[in-house]
Amino acid sequence: MTADLIARYAGPVPRYTSYPTAPHFHGGINAETYARWLGEINPNDPVSLYLHLPFCDRLCWFCGCNTKQVLRYDPIAAYLDALHIEIETVASHIGRAQKLCAIHFGGGSPTMIEPADLARLRARLDQHFTVLPDCEISVEVDPNDINEARLDGWGAFDLTRASFGVQDFDLKVQQSINRLQSFEQTRDALEGFRQRGVRSANLDVLYGLPHQTEATLAATIKQVISLSPDRVALFGYAHVPWMKKHQTMIDEAALPDMAARFAQASLGARLLTDAGYVAVGIDHFALASDTMAGAVRDGTLRRNFQGYTTDRADVLIGLGASSIGSLPQGYIQSVTATGEYSRRALAGELPVARGFALSDMDKARRWVIEALMCRYAFTAQDLRAAYPDQADALLRQAAAFAQADRDGLVGFADNTFRVSDRGRPFVRVVASWFDDYLGAGAGRHSAAV
Repeated sequence: MTADLIARYAGPVPRYTSYPTAPHFHGGINAETYARWLGEINPNDPVSLYLHLPFCDRLCWFCGCNTKQVLRYDPIAAYLDALHIEIETVASHIGRAQKLCAIHFGGGSPTMIEPADLARLRARLDQHFTVLPDCEISVEVDPNDINEARLDGWGAFDLTRASFGVQDFDLKVQQSINRLQSFEQTRDALEGFRQRGVRSANLDVLYGLPHQTEATLAATIKQVISLSPDRVALFGYAHVPWMKKHQTMIDEAALPDMAARFAQASLGARLLTDAGYVAVGIDHFALASDTMAGAVRDGTLRRNFQGYTTDRADVLIGLGASSIGSLPQGYIQSVTATGEYSRRALAGELPVARGFALSDMDKARRWVIEALMCRYAFTAQDLRAAYPDQADALLRQAAAFAQADRDGLVGFADNTFRVSDRGRPFVRVVASWFDDYLGAGAGRHSAAV
């Protein structure tokens, strides 16, 4: 990889956890629209839930989530009251106890929820949904929040996967992003979950952080591997201070440049694959025995707002402030401000802020982009089978892109459009070629590498 090639293709593009991406959502999709979409859910198809807790007891400067710092538990308790009512309202529009195949808690720091409130939340979900016996239940963990009682609470909730944000274990790097978290804290919290029957663990590592070097990253990954996680996510730090004002606390002069970011990403990927992890898309790695590695092998890997997933549900219902849901008809996002969210939810309203209704061509482009992000390729036969009326136009585009490519990123032969090994680090850029909305609107994005 030459510096020129990296510079040419490492510019800002979406991460494509949806298509169209969130900057193109609009207020023309409202609560009435969402109520209709909920009523059209197939009663025989299990759905997934995403529950958002937008609170932390500290503000990490690198964070890109919708969250805010709280020093008392009262705001969390009040927010959970609103979440309970939203669960009831959503279920009433569905009209039955819909089956659940996955529940994901994101944040913020959902491990701040006290055990009694967690038990009450599980009871409310059981009251309004049918949680399947093999339902995958996962949570994003801040080890600083963990104690024995909370571990017991998540064990009683029947948690199946714990996801830990590691970032980097180097003290100087941690201090520069206001995220102090020792290896020992992480190890002890992980062991606590495992002792309570949690079968799977995911650890998130970041590259591109201030003061981070290949040496600090390599040391962190060595420590991560020693914990034997089932999955590791290796994300590039997204520096977007125009969206997240707290990122202005980070010294931009200490951030690695694009070539250094690329070197860190390459090193991290090599260390993980050398340790026996299977590469999954652009930034995940899984043990060969893990279901995500199996999804790579059998071609069923998916991508949603949580990144790569084995969840095959066509409906993801977002609950909580700023949460995003995905349904066959389109996307829904709730209001971000917790006060306004709670007011609407407690009033029995669907707290919709905006969304997007998908056309058939949008769905076809989404299919193409997901195929590229998950499998680095798609065939003309599969595209025609999925979207016969839209396929020819997209295949003409694919052929034109391959013909115009002078850097060997893609090829189109034997009725297959494929991203080359050389092009895989830039697959987000290749996916963006099929994005009909990218040039429109005011959306700004993080670097592609």
